[in-house]
Amino acid sequence: MSNDRTTDTPYEGENDTDARPDPSPDGDLDDLGSEVDVEGDVEIDEDDAEDDLLGGLKVDSTADIKVPDRLVDQVIGQEEARDIVMRAAKQHRHVMMIGTPGTGKSMLAKAMSQLLPKESLQDVLVYHNPDDSNEPKVRTVPAGKGDQIVEAHQEEVRKRNQMRTFLMWIVLAVVVGYAFLVEGAILLGILAAGIIYFAFRYSNRGSDAMIPKLLINNAERQTAPFEDATGAHAGALLGDVRHDPFQSGGMETPAHERVEAGAIHKSNKGVLFIDEINTLDVRSQQHLMTAIQEGEFGITGQSERSSGAMVQTEPVPCDFIMVAAGNMDAMENMHPALRSRIKGYGYEVYMDDTIDDTPEMRRKFARFVAQEIERDGQLPDFTPDAVREVILEAKRRAGRKDHITLELRDLGGLVRVAGDIARSKGNDLTERDDVLEAKKRSRSIEQQVADNYIERRKDYQLESSGSEAVGRVNGLAVMGGDSGIMMPVMAEVTPRQGEGGQIYATGKLQEIAQEAVENVSAIIKKYTGESIANKDIHIQFVQSYEGVEGDSASITVATAVISALEDIPIAQDLAMTGSLSVRGDVLPVGGVTHKIEAAAKAGCKRVIIPKANEQDVMIEDEYEDQIEIIPVSHISEVLDVALVGEPEKDSLVDRLKNITGGALEKGAGSTGTQGGSPSVQ
Repeated sequence: MSNDRTTDTPYEGENDTDARPDPSPDGDLDDLGSEVDVEGDVEIDEDDAEDDLLGGLKVDSTADIKVPDRLVDQVIGQEEARDIVMRAAKQHRHVMMIGTPGTGKSMLAKAMSQLLPKESLQDVLVYHNPDDSNEPKVRTVPAGKGDQIVEAHQEEVRKRNQMRTFLMWIVLAVVVGYAFLVEGAILLGILAAGIIYFAFRYSNRGSDAMIPKLLINNAERQTAPFEDATGAHAGALLGDVRHDPFQSGGMETPAHERVEAGAIHKSNKGVLFIDEINTLDVRSQQHLMTAIQEGEFGITGQSERSSGAMVQTEPVPCDFIMVAAGNMDAMENMHPALRSRIKGYGYEVYMDDTIDDTPEMRRKFARFVAQEIERDGQLPDFTPDAVREVILEAKRRAGRKDHITLELRDLGGLVRVAGDIARSKGNDLTERDDVLEAKKRSRSIEQQVADNYIERRKDYQLESSGSEAVGRVNGLAVMGGDSGIMMPVMAEVTPRQGEGGQIYATGKLQEIAQEAVENVSAIIKKYTGESIANKDIHIQFVQSYEGVEGDSASITVATAVISALEDIPIAQDLAMTGSLSVRGDVLPVGGVTHKIEAAAKAGCKRVIIPKANEQDVMIEDEYEDQIEIIPVSHISEVLDVALVGEPEKDSLVDRLKNITGGALEKGAGSTGTQGGSPSVQ
């Protein structure tokens, strides 16, 4: 993608690495991209914008949506990160981006390279040092002049070699001619000619060492360099000197020709992007810190066993902008001094993973579909209904009411799968049915595992055999953050075996889940009206092979235990999810949409969710008629729905209401966790 912000001002000073022209010669960089023309000449129905998933956009297909030329204008959401990147490009600051994978970190880094001035680029040449061949000299020149210098040296060496070759043939002719004239000297003359020939050829090798090596060539670049050094080893990042097995006898390769530039040198006057910055070894991070501080870094062999370890060039310019990226754990294992350099000379920004659902944002998501189609180059355009289905899926994946996900890499995968399906059918446009089919085909591994769990339970009849059961509740969990699964919870009350009543929970409970079980014990003691000092309570999370991480099984555990204590059965056509405070309030959890769908797949007819999550529900159309959603705000409401049998149930519920003074209307806010294992959120 070309950069049209160049000027005719020449770059002055071949070795002036500090000269940096204004990166915004045509205007203030702060104003660039502040208004993005999403629709072009496309009509917008403002009256229908709030209710329409396209934000009122009136198009026949994505072919009508204009895609911005500049990469920075294609960024969806991330307004704060986008503004920081533009300011960092203007002021030449480093940036560290932390956030969920797929939220646009690498895209913003590439966009920064397009905002930097092309006219400041340099070529870097490495010369033979006649005083010490192991210390090659370095010279910087304006971009495009490096080729000219190398060609001039090559032409000079070529002419010198021609002259030496011409002289050699003259000398050989004289020696051979004289040998033929002198009787008995022919053999000696031929031997002398051979010695002279090899002497000339050997001396020519010294001429080749006079040709410099073009280490960095920016002659053809249209934008500032962008180097992705993610996961690079020391040589690829910092530069290296190749090993030479022939180190003597005139067969060795000159040291300067074996020098190889690293990513920090190739990104000079541009952007160096390193994702998962914490994966770099400590030594590389220390050298990177030096390069950032000094703006130059000499190249040496990275292996101590290599002959290149004896070579150390003069400092090579590496005046780059560093964009470091990673997840939250990146900051824990990152070298503190390196992070201090970035923070002290730049910005830190956290990438949003959701954004407010507004008509303007929906129109930008429609443009996102058009961008993915253009970037791929092989996908058919999407119909409006197909785009609406993609936007609806983006809302579902946000997991929050009135929000849209910004994890666009996965969403782009859905667009490509849908386009591939449409192309395999020979269609000119991608329809809504293609997107629906793509959603099934592009299921995550976690979702496929969850579906297999459900099918296995059906095969082996692991659901309750009856319509009701004492101490058994159908809990709901999330795998990988976007895949629901039903997980039964069972409780049993036995006479105590030790001192005082104990609560035992099995199922590889992790810290948050274990604390949730302990909190539930407070509810049980308060609301059952029974002393548990002489009883042990056993709680089992059935088939929780990978462990339980979150606290959204709290109402499930409380219901199962209270059912076991009171010997009141629980309806088995019901599933539930919700966190629980020590006062009995039902608190909101994450992944509620996926949990409801998991309950429907498992054959449940009803599902209890926190009332605070009511607006977060965006289940697929096929499940709406299969399951009834019951929002609750207090444990007494949960028991009123879940327990069966008269009059024991009414007596218990009435007792709870008398203790609490009635169920609260709303619970306090709480969110779940996400992970690769079934995380009960």
